[in-house]
Amino acid sequence: MPAAGEKNPELEPIPSKRYFTIGEAAKLCDLKPHVLRYWEQEFQQIQPVKRNNRRYYQRQDLLLIRQIRSLLYEQGFTITGARQWLSGDEANDDTARYQQLLRQTVKELEEILKALKSVK
Repeated sequence: MPAAGEKNPELEPIPSKRYFTIGEAAKLCDLKPHVLRYWEQEFQQIQPVKRNNRRYYQRQDLLLIRQIRSLLYEQGFTITGARQWLSGDEANDDTARYQQLLRQTVKELEEILKALKSVK
């Protein structure tokens, strides 16, 4: 995992499936499972489905977790600052939300293109 000041390494694309275990979510977000459990306590927006004492994350959860990861690790926010950013006008700004989604989509498309080129 990168240090706080390091740029985000390329995260792998989120597969198209409905639910992800905490281990899968942690791997896709380049985090440890205990960090996800901690962030659930710190950020009310992270609400995985819980069944039989197990957590299941959905795609929108992973996008949110990646956004939080970016705020904390890349942009240098504190947890309090990230929490305020997510609950403030910036998080409600459709432009900011769509930009984050577009960045993720572009990364996923670049990975697909890279994979297709390597098949040749």
